[in-house]
Amino acid sequence: MNGFCAAILFASVIFCPAVAGTFRVATYNVENYLDQPTESRTHVKSAEAKAKIRESIRTLNPDVLALEEMGGTNALLELRTALKSDGQDFPFWEHVQSFDTNIHVAVLSKLPIVARRPHTNDFFLLDGRRFQVKRGFAEVDIQAATNFTFTLLAAHLKSQLATPDADEAEERLGEAKVLRSLIDARFAKDPNARLIVLGDFNDVKDSASTREIIGRGKFKLTDTRPAERNGDNAPGEPPYFEPRNVAWTYFYGKNDTYSRIDYILLSPAMKRSWRADETYILASPNWGLGSDHRPVVAGFTTGNQ
Repeated sequence: MNGFCAAILFASVIFCPAVAGTFRVATYNVENYLDQPTESRTHVKSAEAKAKIRESIRTLNPDVLALEEMGGTNALLELRTALKSDGQDFPFWEHVQSFDTNIHVAVLSKLPIVARRPHTNDFFLLDGRRFQVKRGFAEVDIQAATNFTFTLLAAHLKSQLATPDADEAEERLGEAKVLRSLIDARFAKDPNARLIVLGDFNDVKDSASTREIIGRGKFKLTDTRPAERNGDNAPGEPPYFEPRNVAWTYFYGKNDTYSRIDYILLSPAMKRSWRADETYILASPNWGLGSDHRPVVAGFTTGNQ
């Protein structure tokens, strides 16, 4: 526990509520959170997996939560109702359905959603062929305080699974370019936009698709790089590398690999409100019961304008 929050014991889980003038934003790929099987995804989320996901969310206690691999609207509302019974009330929500009819991007929020701009019909060209962004993008404006509103742009890019339609990395890069165009459109409208871009980008930081989203120059986004709170504080070697703390977010069982593919990125204006000391990956026992991803969270203050 630390000065940012007070510890509260709830249902055997210790979590910390945000204090006045602060808020938390998290992203969590909940791995096929389906309430009924689909043609291509036949496993319904088990009660044990759902309970572990709720436990993780309670522990993080986010004010805004982006979700990837969410099932239909009924599945989202079931999770929302169950979280409310656990003391986590998210009155505001958004669910985006695009080309993929099985899993979707969604947002739960304790803070008012004051505008919605779902992106469900975006296309890109690849080798002369037209492709649709599979999961679309959720874009919402959220009011964190009377004089503090920010934009949340949530994404779940093409997976690394091979498909007969196109090279998976090229397809993911095409989706990333569409996402970056939405980011640039926001900056064109307001160069001082408070913007958080987050979600499952399905690739590492140095990949072409992730670099495309981060951008360059004046409107380059800041990678918050959440890591475990396990005491690691040694710098990276050589010094231009990232620190050697534990920052993986995804376990791929087939290859027995751990990688960081879930991100929270910030615009220059949003970076000024960022609490780096309250930004981390949740490391909890039996985390894999809930999902093959671990949730990440970032803290912010509304005091920096």
